[in-house]
Amino acid sequence: MNTEQKSFLALDQGEDFGALLDTFFRGQKSLERCLAKGYIREVGDEDVRVDVRSETDAYISEGYIPLKEFKGHDDHLPTVGDVVDVYIERFEGRDGEIVLSYERAKREAAWRELEESHEKNEIVEGVIFGRVRGGFTVNIKGIVGFLPGSQIDVRPVKDLAPLMDVKLQFRLLKMDRLRNNIVVSRRAVMEDSRSESRAELFSRLQEGQIVRGEVKNITDYGAFIDLGGVDGLLHITDISWQRIQNPRDVLSVGQELDVRIIRFNRETGRVSLGLKQLKEDPWDRVAEKYPVGSRVKGRVTNVTDYGAFVEIESGIEGLIHVSEMSWSKKSTQPARLLSTSQEVEVEVLELDQGRRRLSLGIKQCQQNPWEVIQKDFPVGTVLERKVRDITGFALFVEVFGDVDGIVHAADLSWDKSDADALAAYAKGDPIRVKVLRVDPEKEQVVLGVKQLSDDPESQKRKSLRKGDIVTCVITKVVDQGIEVSFGDDGVTGFIRRGDLSRDRSEQRADRFAVGEKVDAKIMSLEAGSSVSLSIKARELEEERELMSKHGSSDSGATLREILGVSAGLAGEASSETKDTKASSPSPKK
Repeated sequence: MNTEQKSFLALDQGEDFGALLDTFFRGQKSLERCLAKGYIREVGDEDVRVDVRSETDAYISEGYIPLKEFKGHDDHLPTVGDVVDVYIERFEGRDGEIVLSYERAKREAAWRELEESHEKNEIVEGVIFGRVRGGFTVNIKGIVGFLPGSQIDVRPVKDLAPLMDVKLQFRLLKMDRLRNNIVVSRRAVMEDSRSESRAELFSRLQEGQIVRGEVKNITDYGAFIDLGGVDGLLHITDISWQRIQNPRDVLSVGQELDVRIIRFNRETGRVSLGLKQLKEDPWDRVAEKYPVGSRVKGRVTNVTDYGAFVEIESGIEGLIHVSEMSWSKKSTQPARLLSTSQEVEVEVLELDQGRRRLSLGIKQCQQNPWEVIQKDFPVGTVLERKVRDITGFALFVEVFGDVDGIVHAADLSWDKSDADALAAYAKGDPIRVKVLRVDPEKEQVVLGVKQLSDDPESQKRKSLRKGDIVTCVITKVVDQGIEVSFGDDGVTGFIRRGDLSRDRSEQRADRFAVGEKVDAKIMSLEAGSSVSLSIKARELEEERELMSKHGSSDSGATLREILGVSAGLAGEASSETKDTKASSPSPKK
């Protein structure tokens, strides 16, 4: 018995007709926007006639569904007798007929199925079919979902072509039917799978074990290797025995390689990997292959302010300190002497195998110029060279190869000042010099120009002796003393302030004047410098002479008394002379 029959039966039994009619329409309203069963009775050119029945198979109504809704799905075209799901949108449309939809029924069924999967946290299947801003579009049971770019894989994916238009597994992250919004993740499915294999892998990993992995990510300090559910760090220092500036130079994302587990912490889950440990350590035989004193060719790998690193074999580098690069260019920057990738010959100077340190030298492979200079240019050798550089205190003159000799300004001229002597030269000028000193230990050659001729002052001093008393004429008064000249040739000399008098109170330069004459004792006649004289020394010498002539230490007489006796004796001698002259008869006229 259908609803209409029940209504009429109730009416015959005396129930209110209005109440029955209201109940009928409320039943219809409750079925709107719901799923129902549809029995296909007729298939036309544009429409399909359907009998709509409830879940209890009670007849509800008859309606029509556009045929194109069936063509939009993978299902076969309907035939009479087929039973399909239909969606009741309204019981009365514009034409007073029930409005049905096959598409909405499929969509509603899919939403219900997905909501159930979401509640149970089940995995669903879908197809990535398009790209949108921030991610991708996925077809899941006919409903379009959104796959964020960060949720497509556990690692960055460069090529997405293999993932497009194929069935993949996803996990539902978010569902909002009102906004028609579904967010899915493929990464969550992969992580679940990895977590299962991770626990199994952890139970099998051991230090020293060789495993195969795939490069997952590369940083400046190394690379992360996927071992199949577990990520391990391959540090830059464990990639190769030789120096590596950037891991990207030898590794690439997606590359498969064998690595050795060098450290494994089960508590923290950290795995440290090594690639170079798969090969023999070149330092194991370095002492045998490169003993101290041996020479070998290598390639410059890096240049610093303090030297350069040279690779003599893959994985073996040594340092050439800047002091071991050249015999002569000590203060030159290493970058001016060597460049990266340059091939050089070096000598092993020192080896510390335990600390993996190798000291190398370049200059030891070259001729030592100091041995040549010491042998071929002894002191007194006269050279004709060129001025290489000029400073405020000296000239630098090329001697042999890159070795320069120094000519101090004081060794340029006998009579000119240092500034005037330096001003007479320019870079590149030819110059004639004499070797004054060679010091291989200090790596220094001292040269002179004025030594090519005799010192004019030395000619004047030939007749002078140390200790002579001379009469000098003051030519200049300065705070430190007085400058004087003496002799027929005008020999120059200097009396220091401390030598101006034996009495400290009289040791003042301002009590003398230019042109005044003084007697002084010659103290020094060293070549290349002024004659050193002393008034103080002369006074002390005269005092000693008087003491020895007129007194002694036993008599107790003072110098003043001795000087007085000397003066008295001189006066008596003068008086006797006068008396003799007075008593003698005058000459006759």
